[in-house]
Amino acid sequence: MEIKVVSGDITKLKVDAIIVNLFEGMESPAGATGAVDQALGGLITQLIAEGEIKGKLNEMTLVHSMGKISPARVVVAGLGKENELNLTRIRGVAAEACRFLRKVGAKRVGTIAHGAGSGGIDVEQSAQALTEGAILGLYTFRKHQTKEPDQKDVNELRIVEMDRKKLPELKRGCARGRIMAEATNLARDMANEPANYMTPTDMAEVAKKVAQDYGLEFKVLEKKDIEKLGMGALLGVAQGSRQPPKFIILSYTGTDPSKNTLGLVGKGITFDSGGISIKPSEGMGDMKGDMSGGAAVIAAMRAIGELKPKINVTALIPATENLPDGAAVKPGDILKAMNGKTIEIVNTDAEGRLILADALGYAGKLKLSPLVDVATLTGACHIALGDVCSGAFSNNKELVEKVIKAGEESGERFWQMPMDEDYKEQNKSDVADIKNTGGRWGGAITAAQFLAEFVGETPWVHLDIAGTARTDKEKRFLVQGATGVTVRTLVNLTLSLAQE
Repeated sequence: MEIKVVSGDITKLKVDAIIVNLFEGMESPAGATGAVDQALGGLITQLIAEGEIKGKLNEMTLVHSMGKISPARVVVAGLGKENELNLTRIRGVAAEACRFLRKVGAKRVGTIAHGAGSGGIDVEQSAQALTEGAILGLYTFRKHQTKEPDQKDVNELRIVEMDRKKLPELKRGCARGRIMAEATNLARDMANEPANYMTPTDMAEVAKKVAQDYGLEFKVLEKKDIEKLGMGALLGVAQGSRQPPKFIILSYTGTDPSKNTLGLVGKGITFDSGGISIKPSEGMGDMKGDMSGGAAVIAAMRAIGELKPKINVTALIPATENLPDGAAVKPGDILKAMNGKTIEIVNTDAEGRLILADALGYAGKLKLSPLVDVATLTGACHIALGDVCSGAFSNNKELVEKVIKAGEESGERFWQMPMDEDYKEQNKSDVADIKNTGGRWGGAITAAQFLAEFVGETPWVHLDIAGTARTDKEKRFLVQGATGVTVRTLVNLTLSLAQE
């Protein structure tokens, strides 16, 4: 979709439809909405008086202009209560309005910058949120469908502003919003791909193309390299698959190479059957998205390469399938991780933490600090937090607070979970250094405590996105399927660390 910032009168814009807005409880529209209302002979005011337009959040009312203004249609989008307006709501309203107009066949659309007037939202931030919402909300994954879609997509969006002095800020916000949203949609594309189209090799190829297109360094460790490094945990998970494992490395150098390098680690299980501890068949197809953490990290690196912050960042993505082959790892087996720790396999479906153990060990070898890992790690986290918040686990209060703040800026919610030492008891093994699962109770926490064994003293945050990586329905800027969660959070975190 083409998005441009233009100066002028929105009532004279040559588009199929325009989007204006209204706060809940307003009896007469003001600003740009007021100007449109006046040009329509007070029609919006009349509909407010009749109770058809209430301004409730995400309420969409379609008004036909009947030739009174250049756009054929006007959508009045409800912003909800004025004192509750924020960037997340702007993203959501933009997404809902664009999807609404897609259904009525509008291809060329104009909009005002929601909240940038009386709403008190920074102009640049409003443009960024609006752009993100439009691109994220109109996302579709139709790669494997041969039938043409019933609805034609919105292919042109114009953000209209009368005051020419505001154009530079709007353009900057629009440009950053596009980078953020398109990176998120890359992660969505990767996680929506069926596992036969997104093997570990395919995942490495995507990372390689991102590196070529956005000026990153790319390296992939093949099976023989992984063996030389002693990554027994990763190899143990991979031995049940005919697909060779890949250990993907993407690096961005934005400042003096001698300075600290932020480490981003993403789980790349391209299909998870559970292995010998096989999952129920119902819903197993969704396990093509068990590489959503790895996809998020690759996509975040794309945005970082495009935005060019003054910071060094290295991403590590261990990628493999988890399948129940005759050679697959079995319950009761013992694996040795790269850092020398031995792991008793209690359940082969607790495989994500195994591959992350070696990735975190490799991050230590590279002296990456701080570290953030992202993984669809535990059903326990999904049960605890539902599909609203992702779990955040950390050994460093300052770092986890920065991650949560970066999430708030992106409209992604994280809830910090406890990391008390007492939980470690559940991971103790009678035959090895540690078990790969501590049992049912506190499962998300014991999984995080398992990962902590391979981090040491490095400041670290673990993000469990098991409940938020996919959604079954459209809601605000999310659409059915993969959500691309944490991409924009990781980018925001990187930008804030670069400013420090």
